[in-house]
Amino acid sequence: MSNSAAAAVLTTTDLPEAIRAVRTLLGMADIGRGEVDFEAVIRSPDVLAHVRHVLPDLEWWALAGKQHGSSEAGDNPADCLPIRVFDWGRPLDRAEPFIAAMGPDPAAVRWDLEAWPAVPEAGLEAISQKYAYLTLTVNSRDLYQDEPSRDHTVHVHARDRNGDQTARVHWLAGHVGGRFTGRVESAPL
Repeated sequence: MSNSAAAAVLTTTDLPEAIRAVRTLLGMADIGRGEVDFEAVIRSPDVLAHVRHVLPDLEWWALAGKQHGSSEAGDNPADCLPIRVFDWGRPLDRAEPFIAAMGPDPAAVRWDLEAWPAVPEAGLEAISQKYAYLTLTVNSRDLYQDEPSRDHTVHVHARDRNGDQTARVHWLAGHVGGRFTGRVESAPL
């Protein structure tokens, strides 16, 4: 399994602001064959009901461990709360309904992009799908829902062939009213 460096470019308590930033960044990316992945911790029956409306065949397991319940075993997730969700390869149009369904519970939504295109006037080369991602953490400071918080963070993954992403990260941050603070997390792909 390879890793990607997720650089935080915008942190805000205003979820609509974070979603606007994501939309702006998606507008700058090549999303031709893009898809979206979800990770979350669902604690309440209400949130679970909303999420299952968006993703009826949700992949999950009990936060206490798979032996306490999982989608694989055909268990009822409502009987196993809190649960951890790992759902991959969904259509892009599922992202915003999923975010809305999460309410106060923590989640990470990752857009797998086709590419970050070249920006010759900024001296940026194209970055292939292998290193082109965008993640929004909702109600969490980190990618893994280990640090619940009341804010939301937009992370960009943009490593070029030399392994550097700094120039692209600063450029993207500037387009969403954010700034790269130097906070980077390693994200498994």
